[in-house]
Amino acid sequence: MSITEHKITVDSLEWFYRQTEPVGRSDLQPVLMLHGLVSQSYSWRNIMPGLAQQGNKVVAPDWIGSGFSAKPEKRDFAYTPEAYIKALDAFVEALELESFSLVVQGFLGSVGLQYALRNPDKIASLIILNTPISSTAKLPWKIQQMGLPLAGEMMTQDPLLVDRTLEGGCRYVIKDKDLDIYRKPFLKASATGRSLLATIRNLQLKAAMEEIESGFKEWQKPILVQWGKTDPWLNVEMAEKFVGSAPDAQIVRINDVGHYPQEHHHEAILQDMKPFVRRS
Repeated sequence: MSITEHKITVDSLEWFYRQTEPVGRSDLQPVLMLHGLVSQSYSWRNIMPGLAQQGNKVVAPDWIGSGFSAKPEKRDFAYTPEAYIKALDAFVEALELESFSLVVQGFLGSVGLQYALRNPDKIASLIILNTPISSTAKLPWKIQQMGLPLAGEMMTQDPLLVDRTLEGGCRYVIKDKDLDIYRKPFLKASATGRSLLATIRNLQLKAAMEEIESGFKEWQKPILVQWGKTDPWLNVEMAEKFVGSAPDAQIVRINDVGHYPQEHHHEAILQDMKPFVRRS
């Protein structure tokens, strides 16, 4: 099952995205997959074919400022949740995704959840993997440092920050051939580091968590939470509390799995994600 690469310009912003076409039946909902910091859509490379094999079209974009999408200057793109939500809405409209299952992960996944709360008519179901979803969530020091004055400017220009952050969150080694793809945007242009710096400084996590905590208490669509239990930054109690407050949510706890579960544990994820998406 091949993953194809595409680019589309929407409202002057160029999006890079990966896509798989459904195999066989095509009556299932498409799936939109959103990555976190400091990642890119490549993180879904082992998940996308499994969903496509059962008949789901899958689209996984690089957020603006990440991966191989555009890295506009701050005067042209604010890198706030509001800016991201507006850009994502335009991207979804351009791809004519009228209804879909949404998958989010990581620090930027919270923006995807804010988008869902503001566009419930588009969301058939929601899958959350190790994403901040509680007012107790804090930006980890490893990522906070990248937003500090002076130090942040230097750190975000270092391609090895990708290795340290992804492997620090995973608690597993990532193959060099995969790290090469994650590092490539940082090696190509300094704008990648500036975009990451701006995103971290403007994430507005406290306000986002308040919106998410209150909003999902009234959410009526099905939610699957898949949580790596050894995440060094977001504990499983956070996920359990969230599931307890949402009307139609379930949790799958994954042992010995960290912050980026899709990197090493796609088989465990697909075991529950595939039937959940199929029912949607």
